[in-house]
Amino acid sequence: MAKQFASFKEFYPYYLNEHSNPTCRGLHYVGSSLVLVVLVAVLITQQWWWLLAVPVLGYGFAWVGHFFFEHNKPATFKHPWYSLLGDWVMYAEFWQRTLRGKRTQSGKR
Repeated sequence: MAKQFASFKEFYPYYLNEHSNPTCRGLHYVGSSLVLVVLVAVLITQQWWWLLAVPVLGYGFAWVGHFFFEHNKPATFKHPWYSLLGDWVMYAEFWQRTLRGKRTQSGKR
């Protein structure tokens, strides 16, 4: 049974622990960046069918990171909404350079 979390604040350290491998995180950042590029392109071109690429890019890169580098199941499978929010919080912290010093539940950086 999946662990239950009372809030995103409680979930986020778990999320970071599930993303401790640098390659896994990097693949998340690539996928998230490509999602943003596609969303901007859709708004500019009005080619709405490109929205079909959003989940493929966003989850495709992330899942490769989990299955081949992190060797765990993506948090999306158990906690889809918190996981989606976690992706974007981690991505923002990466760009703000505030992620590096964060410690996860296990004490890893």
